[in-house]
Order: sequence, then C-alpha cells, then structure tokens
Amino acid sequence: MTIRFVTGNEGKVREARAYFDGIADVEQVAYDYDEIQAAELEAIARRGAVEAYRELGGDDPVVVEDSGLAIDALDGFPGPYSAYVEDTLGIERVWQLAADEENRRARFRSVIAYASGDPADPDVETFVGTVAGTIVSPRGEGGFGYDPIFAYNGTTMAEMDTEAKNAISHRGRAFAAFAEWFAEER
Repeated sequence: MTIRFVTGNEGKVREARAYFDGIADVEQVAYDYDEIQAAELEAIARRGAVEAYRELGGDDPVVVEDSGLAIDALDGFPGPYSAYVEDTLGIERVWQLAADEENRRARFRSVIAYASGDPADPDVETFVGTVAGTIVSPRGEGGFGYDPIFAYNGTTMAEMDTEAKNAISHRGRAFAAFAEWFAEER
C-alpha cells in the first residue's frame, strides 16, 4: 500500500519512511493545500489532509503533518504559527524573545492527520507526538527549523544525528503512534 505524504520537506519524508519500512510505501507529494489559521494544530492538519485527499483524487490515503513550538514563558508562542514566525522573524529573534526569561521550558508538538475512504466525506485519524525541552542560544549544524534553539537533555536537536533526533522527536513519536495504528488497521 502507498501513503501519500503531502509535504515539500524531504527531511520529514525520510523520518516517515523509517517508521513505515515494511508496512507501507511513503510517497512524497508536493501539493500546496490551504493552511487555515487556527489555535489548534489538530484543526490545521485535519483540514489540510481532507483538502489534499480530495484534490489528489482520493485513491491512496493522504498524510499531512503540522507541528509547532510552544514556549511556556511566551504563553505558548509561536505555537501553530511557528512556520510563519520562523519565516518572518527567524529563530535568532525567537531566541532573543526567550533569552531573558527565567523559565525557558518549551515543547515541540506534532500532529499527523491521515485521510482515507470516501473523498466526499473522508475518514480522518490524528496522531500526536510531543517532546519537552528548553530554549537555548542557537547551536548545532543539523536538523531544520527551530532545532538549533531547542535542547533536549542539554543537547539541541541540531546537534543530534538523525537517528538520535528521531528517537526522541515529536514527529517521530507521532509517526510511531501512527505506524502502530496503521499496522493494526490494515
């Protein structure tokens, strides 16, 4: 079986393939669905999966992943607006916002939405993964996005190799839950 992963990010596709090896083929699909603005990642991912599934013909299931960084001292900012904030402010400015805060606890959260079934009224399942950490001064050469300012047990995700990052990442945790469910359902 093939699962179409709607993303332009090859790094996310590599992560997904690691979890579905022997279960399903993961095909990257470049489709630019309309990302709604919402306070909850689940609503954004769910809406994107339904739109992509319908637009791509409803033949093979579709997966959409949305994630966000929530900084406790900033009341969960940037949250569901993480990609926009990264594009407009950059991670250095986000670090500067958190640098003077006593509490720099944060969490990455990932929501995977899986759409299948009748294209007119698709079935949608969601899977969530979270990892807690701390916001730190940027360091490390690996990863992408906020990885250089997000530390888990003192090491930024940008300092970890892919295997170590996948073992603890929010997206990895969401993909692990999804793969387990998928293997049972098929």
